Amino acid sequence: MSGKPLVGITGRRFRLGLVAGTDDRHTTPYVDSFMSDFATRVAKAGGVPVHLPYDAHPVDVCEWMSGLVISGGQDVHPARWGGDTSVVRGVDPRLDPHAHDAERDDYEVTLIRTAIDRGIPVLGVCRGMQLLNVALGGTLIADLPPGTVPHSSPLAAPTDGDAEHLVTFEPGSTAARLFGASAVTNSWHHQAVDRCGAGLVVTGRTPDGVAEAVEAPGAPILGVQWHPELMERDDPALAWIVDEARQRQEAGICPLT
Repeated sequence: MSGKPLVGITGRRFRLGLVAGTDDRHTTPYVDSFMSDFATRVAKAGGVPVHLPYDAHPVDVCEWMSGLVISGGQDVHPARWGGDTSVVRGVDPRLDPHAHDAERDDYEVTLIRTAIDRGIPVLGVCRGMQLLNVALGGTLIADLPPGTVPHSSPLAAPTDGDAEHLVTFEPGSTAARLFGASAVTNSWHHQAVDRCGAGLVVTGRTPDGVAEAVEAPGAPILGVQWHPELMERDDPALAWIVDEARQRQEAGICPLT
């Protein structure tokens, strides 16, 4: 055994026919999709990335996993946080990557809660930060109004972001320890954390007041609204989840040690 911590990374599921050039005979089956940039950077930080399909039961996963990354994607279903359900189009998310995916929400919420109950470090990224908040009873802003800060940036990934998208961090927070007093980040979101869930506090904001980082003081739980896996520079958030997972493993908490 290598001794490196296993870090689970979530993804999404869609029909293979959505991929341009797919053979007509193979358009019906589903495919599980994961952002390889997460795996590459987790491995670079010293962890073993493991992709988690919906079929990997959260309780079973948490028997061996030392860290968890909840990745980005489509909006969280508004029924989960008391939002306006009239925006739900009822489209199969396997046929439209932008459609709400209740199955994904259910899976990741259970995974988050199980991981937290077992003391497994959790990193939520973009949608993942929002879902982390919702899983703990928080709410979201359904649609950010236009303003001076570009939250839905026109820049293509990978990018370190617009200069106007400056996130300032609370002194003494985990985010401040990782990123310093402030950092410019990329940004591709139209929703945001509103009321924080149980135990979470906002520790990073842009100048317009939008929450860009949340954490649980005293616990290895961090959410970032940007995409650390799609920054041009190395982003400390992914090194953080690997370091926290390694500490958990070295402490003998992980059954695989």
